Amino acid sequence: QVQLVESGGGLVQAGGSLRLSCAASGSFFSINRMKWYRQAPGKQRELVATITSSGVTDYGISVKDRFTISRDNAKNTAYLQMNSLKLEDTAVYYCNTDRVRLSNLDWKYDVWGQGTQVTVSA
Repeated sequence: QVQLVESGGGLVQAGGSLRLSCAASGSFFSINRMKWYRQAPGKQRELVATITSSGVTDYGISVKDRFTISRDNAKNTAYLQMNSLKLEDTAVYYCNTDRVRLSNLDWKYDVWGQGTQVTVSA
């Protein structure tokens, strides 16, 4: 099976930076798209950033030009570099992949991490 584990969250002042990591562990061949979502209290989960297996990226409009998603396929890890943080970036950040190849004939879909809290203070 495969697990995603996020790390790097914490408390930061507005204008500061944080780097989140999402490490995949278990037995698998490859991971397809990796995504970062976030959910603030009382709000719906929001897609923040996506990166394909070949490194093509896409961002939500609220974080574009401030956040950068990247991945290291050799380490099975995705990252989210968050700069110029704002109060409204406060949320639990979740890592997700839409598809993991477990073997030649076996796939696992829609895998989520447990989330990491990011709190931005004034």
